[in-house]
Amino acid sequence: MVFKKCSEVDFNLVYKCFNEGFSDYMVKLYLPIEAFRQRFFGPEGNELENSFIAIENQGPVGLILGGIKVYQGIKTMRCGALCIIPDYRGKGIADELFYLHKQRAISEGCHQLMLETIVGNERAVNFYKRHGYETLYDLQYFKLSDLSNFKKKELHIINPIGFNELKKIKEFIGDVHINWQNDFPYIEKSEGQHNYGAFIDDKLIGALSINEFGRINLIWVHKKYRGQGVATSLLSSAIEKLNLTKLGSSFPNNFALYGFYKKIGFEKEKIAQYEMYLPL
Repeated sequence: MVFKKCSEVDFNLVYKCFNEGFSDYMVKLYLPIEAFRQRFFGPEGNELENSFIAIENQGPVGLILGGIKVYQGIKTMRCGALCIIPDYRGKGIADELFYLHKQRAISEGCHQLMLETIVGNERAVNFYKRHGYETLYDLQYFKLSDLSNFKKKELHIINPIGFNELKKIKEFIGDVHINWQNDFPYIEKSEGQHNYGAFIDDKLIGALSINEFGRINLIWVHKKYRGQGVATSLLSSAIEKLNLTKLGSSFPNNFALYGFYKKIGFEKEKIAQYEMYLPL
């Protein structure tokens, strides 16, 4: 068995290993090859040179995807996926892939490792804990299927904004933790993304980043203007302009946002994840 960087092998091997490794996963992950490439090596931030694959008899048997960025002010290596083809599990392949992943992070000057894993996948949670990871955040998922209450609630001036204007709110957000898949680099690389701003006297007081299917990546209102219908106006405008039929969102340990979503009728989905971290 040999272990190689994914940049050293045909991409089809990476794709094949991903599909076979997750073939019995608790959440269906099958994607056509181009959709897999665009998602996992686009917004997700994985890079072939930071990912590793295990090969035996010219076939892939295990895979770990990795991506590096400055995340929450810390240079971070994220594990975007770790999978072993069913017949090869229990043979230490995941341990070797993790070792390569960790050493790559160290050599690139990263100061932490992080990942998300599904709540209830005890095998994965225990594997990561055994390698030193700790659970720091709970990542919850919410949905809203009935949008009838939002279609005519435009209480503020709402206009489309560009990504550069959206980024300006970073200075106001402060130390609020944003998960990897809602962070600004993820939004910037995502296709079908629409950004809206709420304004008073040309001053940006709120912002929404949402995709064409109604998935909310970010919704924010300046503290001074909360409780005045700004967030509801942003959602109402997006629903009308994008002709949305549902909304969805995920976020970690943000009780103000949780309260807002519950108030307007969002329901918690059954799926949830842990964010796990390992300092280096």
